[in-house]
Amino acid sequence: MSFELTILGSSAALPTSNRFPSAHLLHAGGRFFLIDCGEGTQIRLRQFGISPSKIHHIFISHLHGDHVFGLFGLLSSLGMMGRKVPLHLFGPRALKEYMKSYTRFFGDLPFELILTGPGKEGEFIFENDKLTIKAIPLQHRTPAYGFLFREKQKPLNVIKEQIEAYGLGIADIVKVKQGEDFVSESGLLVPNSQLTLPAFHQRSYAYLSDTMFKPELAEQVKGVDLLYHEATFSEKDKKLAALTQHSTAREAATVAKIAGVKKLLLGHFSSRYKDPALLEKEAREIFLDSVAVSDGDIYSIPAERVSGE
Repeated sequence: MSFELTILGSSAALPTSNRFPSAHLLHAGGRFFLIDCGEGTQIRLRQFGISPSKIHHIFISHLHGDHVFGLFGLLSSLGMMGRKVPLHLFGPRALKEYMKSYTRFFGDLPFELILTGPGKEGEFIFENDKLTIKAIPLQHRTPAYGFLFREKQKPLNVIKEQIEAYGLGIADIVKVKQGEDFVSESGLLVPNSQLTLPAFHQRSYAYLSDTMFKPELAEQVKGVDLLYHEATFSEKDKKLAALTQHSTAREAATVAKIAGVKKLLLGHFSSRYKDPALLEKEAREIFLDSVAVSDGDIYSIPAERVSGE
């Protein structure tokens, strides 16, 4: 099953000719999750061949325009496309008031909009049989949240030949899938590792934008496969980053290094930098596997079994 991230927008407050404001699309657990919805998000979806109707969950990190100005247009288009199924919208509590202004000016949507706030710290804001999604409090000029998407552990696959060899019944197979060893009627103990294939790695993606440098965030995203961390400024503009409660590329890389992530994606670039390669270079001095993203980039995490199990 896919675990694939598409970058729809990678610019900060001011869009450029080739970078739209913040928006990511994650295809995981058989569903499409939109993370932030900056101006032009629905245009990017169409340009990259993704039907907006596939989206059933939208996550808004905070209520600054470059993360939410595209939401009204997307919702309106979904209504005109005849959507009837509910849409789940997650974000800061003030998002409820923001959506009231939509209804006041444009009327009710023809589909149900289910709004959910961040809840208590540490709680999942979304959970099904395949995924959990957790909100991570950030430090910005307005209430802001990051999001951690993680696959649930899949049941173990029992080796067919071993079922026949040891005469496993249905109840035995269920227990073995859950990790238990098998004990035959004669008292023979067969370790679970001899009966099953290695477990699949639980793939993960974390989105941290916008936030000032917070080393303690590393604990929240420890070991994730993909970490997206805003890198609005270069190190030479560190004072401006602190003033606006944003991060530099070097600071983003520091969080990635402390967290021990596999790959760092940099984005939310200030339009003052004509070439984000400068920001990538600064980050790679701290964390080698750092990449400055571009609109349209796709990052896939393959389904792999855990070695040594």
